[in-house]
Amino acid sequence: MLPLLTFGTFWPLLARATEVLSFDVLYKSIGVLGIQYSDKALALRGKAVRMRGYMAPPLKPESKFFVLTREPVSVCPFCASDAEWPADIIVIYLNGTLAPVNFSHRIEVEGRLEIGSWVDPSTGFVSQVRIVDAEVRG
Repeated sequence: MLPLLTFGTFWPLLARATEVLSFDVLYKSIGVLGIQYSDKALALRGKAVRMRGYMAPPLKPESKFFVLTREPVSVCPFCASDAEWPADIIVIYLNGTLAPVNFSHRIEVEGRLEIGSWVDPSTGFVSQVRIVDAEVRG
């Protein structure tokens, strides 16, 4: 016989549930009129999400943030003037630091979704979409 789960014992399971988000559903459009976020992205603002992608080579080892890309990129987009910045990126701000992983190894990130233009006060880096308080699984 299975034990009966009360709401109090079930709540921690619900609190850990996260929505899977993909690069395909972040925007309605990006163009001359600016960025229009999708209804799904707007609905998930401030909520826990999971995304899969690739870690772009970070600015420095053991960083507290990195860029998640849809496809692998082998060069640091900040370090090579002729490198083409990927169109589909999300900035990931970690709870702690993380050593870089192989750029061709797909990872999963889980954290809270933030959308809208924001300037990181310590780096000056401007982002449109971020996952904060993030953890990485590889």
